[in-house]
Amino acid sequence: MASRLWRMSRHAPRGAVFPGAIVLLWWAATSSGFLHGPLVVTPQQVAAVPFKDASGSALWSSLGASVARVVSGGLFGGLLGLALGYMAGLYRVAALGLSPTIHSIRQVALFAWIPLLTAWFGNGEVTKFVFTALSAFFPLFLAAEQGVRQVPRSLVEVAHVTGLTYRTRLRKLYLPAALPSVNVGIQIAVLSAWIGTIGSEYAIGNGRGLGSYIASARDQFRMDIVIVGVLALAAGSVLLNSLVGALTQKLSPWTQDVK
Repeated sequence: MASRLWRMSRHAPRGAVFPGAIVLLWWAATSSGFLHGPLVVTPQQVAAVPFKDASGSALWSSLGASVARVVSGGLFGGLLGLALGYMAGLYRVAALGLSPTIHSIRQVALFAWIPLLTAWFGNGEVTKFVFTALSAFFPLFLAAEQGVRQVPRSLVEVAHVTGLTYRTRLRKLYLPAALPSVNVGIQIAVLSAWIGTIGSEYAIGNGRGLGSYIASARDQFRMDIVIVGVLALAAGSVLLNSLVGALTQKLSPWTQDVK
């Protein structure tokens, strides 16, 4: 993980050129009065909001609430998706019973579930938890199912010829062989759970969370708080992507870059 963060830090100066130029143009336009109006804010105001403003300082507790939802809901949905995906990939009966239904449901746009979930579970924490779990479930189910089915037939035949027990085949063949696909599924699932969590908080509106924080700022016409919330959303996505990348490299070291 440390080496991955070091590689990212080496590329950070180049990656910061365009955002830095945007901030400079923003500062110049607001300082000169070229941009003005009730919704126009300066970079200085945005930078000060999380620390000096009573409403803006709620960012930290809102961010913590969103991360907690991603961890709890994403972990539950992801583990369930992995378990059912491996079952569907390994057992024909499970594939016939699960795959058609789950793949059909997967075609429904994720945010189209919100009206149905709120009708079933209300506007509280349960709905947000279920929505986050669904966000993580589908990518990992598909990744695990496809990963197991794509195990080379030659390796399966070798395992049978050498007389490996079923448990050994699971542990030494199917689970490791499916890891590249599962790693991609984990990366997609984590980001999907993060976006799903913020989206459900924004759509439902009540309670704490980064989405509720942005929605409340929108209702108050606080553009500075909205921008801070969007920046926190982007920063959370980048950080989660980096952490997941480090985790997947630990799960399958052979996928690390050779230097």
